[in-house]
Amino acid sequence: MASFPDCVNENEIGKAKLIGELPAPVAAFDQKSGRETWTVAFAPDGSYFAWSQGHRIVRLVPWTKCLKSFSAGDGSQSSRVRTRQRSRKGSETQLPQNVPCEHTINCGDTVWGLAFGSSVPEKPSRCVNVEWHRFKFGQDQLLLATGLNNGRIKIWDVYTGRLLLNLLDHTDMVRDLAFAPDGSLMLVSASQDRTLRVWDLKDDGNMVKVLRGHQKPVNCCAFSPDSSVLCSVGAGKAVCLWDMDKYTLIRKLEGHHNDVVSCDFSPDGALLATASYDTRVIVWDPHLGTVLREFGHLFPPPSPIFAGGANDRWVRSVAFCHDGLHLASVADDRLIRIWSLEEKAPQAVAPLSRGLCCAFSTDGNVLAAGSRDGSVCLWASPCSVASLQHLCRMAVRRVMPTQRVNTLPIPPPMVDYLTYRLI
Repeated sequence: MASFPDCVNENEIGKAKLIGELPAPVAAFDQKSGRETWTVAFAPDGSYFAWSQGHRIVRLVPWTKCLKSFSAGDGSQSSRVRTRQRSRKGSETQLPQNVPCEHTINCGDTVWGLAFGSSVPEKPSRCVNVEWHRFKFGQDQLLLATGLNNGRIKIWDVYTGRLLLNLLDHTDMVRDLAFAPDGSLMLVSASQDRTLRVWDLKDDGNMVKVLRGHQKPVNCCAFSPDSSVLCSVGAGKAVCLWDMDKYTLIRKLEGHHNDVVSCDFSPDGALLATASYDTRVIVWDPHLGTVLREFGHLFPPPSPIFAGGANDRWVRSVAFCHDGLHLASVADDRLIRIWSLEEKAPQAVAPLSRGLCCAFSTDGNVLAAGSRDGSVCLWASPCSVASLQHLCRMAVRRVMPTQRVNTLPIPPPMVDYLTYRLI
């Protein structure tokens, strides 16, 4: 079994450039378990980066300062980051509010999910009683939600590191979290208790709805860019799409042969990527529920029976780049791959031992990936100037679903291009 098709020359695949590493702290407790980086996240405005270091700890670092620490390039980047973190730990609460500073947050239990959320004041809450709230969120508010092993969700103020809310309704591990991108501070949590729960943080974190449709644990969830659709994936090959205006199930997507563990929408909402233990990443048209592309991590492709078991090529995570042309995947074969939608082979690869998760920076220039030892590696993502055609396609697809594109009075090749059938 191979990691690439026979037609691909592995030596011709580009090597992603390592920018730096954020190491896990050396601690006195057990080094063999409990220190996994299950999740990494970038703030929507690009101001912060967060990752779970294991052993209940989340690190928050100003992203610009983090990059500058690596740009010196004298080979001691990691040690400089550690020194600065220790020196600021005692004084960070004395800094003026909204000034980016580093925080170490002890969440009290293993952290499985992270999500940043920012508020838009003009976006009204969906709750009926809006006369009085304990918390008032301003336009410059930046929140961090953490999903814990004990089923709790804790909401933190990013600038101060202060705990704001403690949400308690789940009965099992909260595996993933997602804020609606529209600034409404609607939060969705995916749990091992087989449910998704919708929370309104502008209504003091009250729970709005329980979404039931998964027969087994839910592993991941992601909003479409316009916040109208939610994708949730889980054990038992499950991929579900939800209407977030009506809180109803739209459809279930069928195509994976093993547990599905990660999902992400493209920036224009026209594509959905899902990663599974069946060794594949599938790119879907979420509007029609059809498969557009498959990215394999094992060759020849395994049979459904072999893909449904332990195959040493489980795909752990997938993330779309903000240019809409690239996505990244983390697999158990100790490689991280950066794919172009227009190529069959990876555009770039990099070694990553025991990788678990990945995310692109807000500008798409950096890919962050976490591993089981609590560290995070940062790579430069492939730089390319998007064509005017692709930029126009993204502009159209942000406002037009596939069904409407198919009815446009334009030549069929143009319809195929707009609906990504040509990738």
